[in-house]
Amino acid sequence: MTKQLYSVLTILLVMLFSAGTMAGGAAPESMWETTGLSNPESVVYDVDNNVLYVSNVNGDAGAKDGNGFISRVSLDGDLLEKEWVGGLDAPKGLAIADGKLFAADIDTLVEIDIANGTVSNRYTVPDAKFLNDVAASRTGDVFVSDMALNRIHKLDDDSGEFSVWLESPELLNPNGLYVQGKDTLIVAAWGVMTDGFATETPGHLLAVNIENKSIRAIGDGSPVGNLDGVEEDSDGSFYVTDWMNGKLFHITPAGQVDLLLTLEQGMADLEFMPGTGMAYLPMMMNNKLLAYKVY
Repeated sequence: MTKQLYSVLTILLVMLFSAGTMAGGAAPESMWETTGLSNPESVVYDVDNNVLYVSNVNGDAGAKDGNGFISRVSLDGDLLEKEWVGGLDAPKGLAIADGKLFAADIDTLVEIDIANGTVSNRYTVPDAKFLNDVAASRTGDVFVSDMALNRIHKLDDDSGEFSVWLESPELLNPNGLYVQGKDTLIVAAWGVMTDGFATETPGHLLAVNIENKSIRAIGDGSPVGNLDGVEEDSDGSFYVTDWMNGKLFHITPAGQVDLLLTLEQGMADLEFMPGTGMAYLPMMMNNKLLAYKVY
């Protein structure tokens, strides 16, 4: 083997390895997959019941067809109950607060009583268009992104009012949400849409100050991807999915981006558990839920 060929092969191996790892870490390890779902979009862990809830769009993501539902999946990947809660349209993002499971459902925030598995309330904003992700704060407020209208809605825990909390083109078609601490809402931006869901410039992570609603980029604002889910690690970094390109990223608080995993299109709103290093990835186009150990 010539020195030149050896050098080229070495460089390729280094690139392949680094593409599947965090700095200094091992490549994510596939643990299990759950099949039989129907366009799963979001997954959330219920610590009290030690179970995963998965939203199933079950068809057109914008259709009010009444065939969407929520599934229950064990931490071992067993599909415990495929249609635990039905009668939804196209449920996407999920969050848990005060014993309730909240699901974004096109133009409605659906509240589900976890104890009995029934819909206990529905909150609407008349002109909402594409409610996507949901995140709950420590105080019980629930934030919901409207990806199509560059909005974030809030369900106020004290008043029960569901209204537009922030509207700005600076949100870059917000998709994923995560409440960091007491005062910051992390936004996974899809990027400004030009034709349907297409973008000329993909999105990046944003941070919104909950008190004064100021918006800033995490890092220098360089494009990352058509971002979907975002979850925080114990060190303040983030695990973020790119729906269009089927990628899982690790992004530091300074905005450094590392590619951990590349799968198929449709990697949607993940759940991450810092204590175990487990990431749960809904694959919307493949009707699967995947579990990976990322460290």
